[in-house]
Amino acid sequence: MSTVKDYKKEYKDLYQPKATPTIVDVPAMQFVAIEGKGNPNDENGEYQKALEVLYGIQYTIKMSKKGNYIPKGYFDYVVPPLEGFWWLDNNEDFTSENKSKYRWTSVIRLPEFVDESVFEWACEEVSKKKKIDVAKAKFLKINEGLCVQCLHIGSYDDEPKTLKLMTDFIDKNGLQNDINETRRHHEIYLSDPRKTDVSKLKTVLRIPVRKKQ
Repeated sequence: MSTVKDYKKEYKDLYQPKATPTIVDVPAMQFVAIEGKGNPNDENGEYQKALEVLYGIQYTIKMSKKGNYIPKGYFDYVVPPLEGFWWLDNNEDFTSENKSKYRWTSVIRLPEFVDESVFEWACEEVSKKKKIDVAKAKFLKINEGLCVQCLHIGSYDDEPKTLKLMTDFIDKNGLQNDINETRRHHEIYLSDPRKTDVSKLKTVLRIPVRKKQ
């Protein structure tokens, strides 16, 4: 009987952290990614359109097992959770009032058998069959490295409370925040906000760090 790979269960240290800050060394992995700008809550904004493309490509790859093209090394898998790297120009703080200025790279992890040729095939399939513009989609490899992460439970707007716990933990453990042009504030969305009460939303928050010099 074949098994279905579930990244959340196999890599619990990355996808099921405790609600207290911990240090984690995140390995290199690959994603389908789209970069954009704007309020993620806008119904017709860039973010919602990006999600349609990301999931379209992901499920095309996952369901290739039922078609004429099966990628070399294919294995069945549970589509990993949506993730996002977030920042603001001019080092502004994230607030509920400036969401229109949010910049983001929205991503979903890709299984190891996917290479650029498989990715390009999936993009072509989505464009042809779903009539979706996939021009902004990228095959992206990220080696995130040393981070502090914590499970946040509740509204996205309440994240500053958990982030304060994380920054205090960073200061007390000989580390310093290493957010820069290549390392971003990172979130992993374990709950579907359309189906989950806002008070029970689970989000992994991750801050890149380095040892204090």
